[in-house]
Amino acid sequence: MNGKCFVDTNVLIYAHDTLSGPKHHQARALTEEIWSAGNGVLSTQVLQEFCATVRRKPQRPLSLEDVHTILREYLLWEVVVNTPTSVLDALHLESRFKISFWDALILTAAEHASASILYSEDFSNGQRYGAIRVVNPFLG
Repeated sequence: MNGKCFVDTNVLIYAHDTLSGPKHHQARALTEEIWSAGNGVLSTQVLQEFCATVRRKPQRPLSLEDVHTILREYLLWEVVVNTPTSVLDALHLESRFKISFWDALILTAAEHASASILYSEDFSNGQRYGAIRVVNPFLG
């Protein structure tokens, strides 16, 4: 796994949702591989979405204390802070690639970090956005 790897919210959620079946095991293995390589990238948006989602959506929601502990660990990864410029850049990418604003903001953060891979199930697997290649870790 060469280069920086940006991880989208859904991958983090599955990594910590023990009742999500095979996706849990795949996401867990991927995040462990990224931890070992030391090349993980997240954004403030991903962390915010993760915190809000794992406390209310899974069959077995995580406690506030568990989320706090997990978040502190992920803060050791490179974290891209969304800025006003990020918002403007995302608007440009939304128009250019005809994607949702929220996906464009993820893509903007990955670009700002110079990530080469974006792990997500929300983008088209194999799609290239400039230097960034999308990989859906839950396919084949």
